[in-house]
Amino acid sequence: MLKPASMLLAAVLAFNTKAMPELKTVGEGSYRYLFWQLYDARLATANGKFADYQQSSPVLLELTYKRDISRQQFIDATVDEWKKLGHSSAEQQQQWAAQLQNLWQDVKKGDKLAALLLEDGRVQFYFNGTETGVLEDTAFGAAFFDIWLHPDTSAPKLRRELTAAN
Repeated sequence: MLKPASMLLAAVLAFNTKAMPELKTVGEGSYRYLFWQLYDARLATANGKFADYQQSSPVLLELTYKRDISRQQFIDATVDEWKKLGHSSAEQQQQWAAQLQNLWQDVKKGDKLAALLLEDGRVQFYFNGTETGVLEDTAFGAAFFDIWLHPDTSAPKLRRELTAAN
């Protein structure tokens, strides 16, 4: 049995762990590539509405994978999307890709990868609900979330589903 001091310490430690916050769903959808469903996506904010990154932060994007995908495949696809959008330099993309090598891992069917855009512009990553780290570059957040949320995304149907737009 825990003594009162031990219980207090356990409560403090539990409070200090960075669990994924409970946010209200804005919208949900699925991403398919050719014949394969790759993942289900969910966008969430504090009030369940999305206006833009500044007004809606914190913003959570959670992906639940329907197939096994290697970390490198996910990073390569992310860089390809940044190139298509053209809102970041090749140098930034390579720096971010190198940092993602330390934050992401291979995913198996059923795994959840989540990104939380914080009010200060940093992005916290979670794998199956456990924090894997923070990308500190404040330019990264918008560039990353734009893959799904920018009007020029390569997945406009998913964007509409995520942002609950008509």
